[in-house]
Amino acid sequence: MAVTQAEFRKALGCFATGVTVITVDYEGEIHGMTANAFASVSLDPPLVLVCVDQRARTHTHLHVKKRFGVNILSQDQGKISEYYARAVRTHEEAEREAGARFERTPHGTPVLKGALAYLECRLHTAQDAGDHTIFIAHVEDVVVHEGDPLLFFRGDYRDIGPIIG
Repeated sequence: MAVTQAEFRKALGCFATGVTVITVDYEGEIHGMTANAFASVSLDPPLVLVCVDQRARTHTHLHVKKRFGVNILSQDQGKISEYYARAVRTHEEAEREAGARFERTPHGTPVLKGALAYLECRLHTAQDAGDHTIFIAHVEDVVVHEGDPLLFFRGDYRDIGPIIG
């Protein structure tokens, strides 16, 4: 029996995830995309992965630039997540429409202000996987702030619940 895309999406929606915005500097402009297909790969060396749709503009930028940021969103950054999930967007509108403001690392990688955590990454490998590419990257720097994460579950943003136990 073949699984439909709708069934597959519904099943995966049962897996609560954090929300990230992947940022890359491309020709002096900040580009970004929302991604919840993000995970740690290795502690030694520190590696993470992010899955990116091959049709996304950011996909090409990651291949060319080979350096990007992973911004783990805090619970009050839902508008930023929604903004960068859209297919058509520009950095100039990100601040006005969603409140997204950026700083840059010494390497020029954009860092989203107010994010719960930030990882500066250098591309290690890329592997095609269906209609996405799995980008595995070496983490070169991290910044962590206090706060609670933005969560995504069954198609909606959620707050973290009370500690159980």
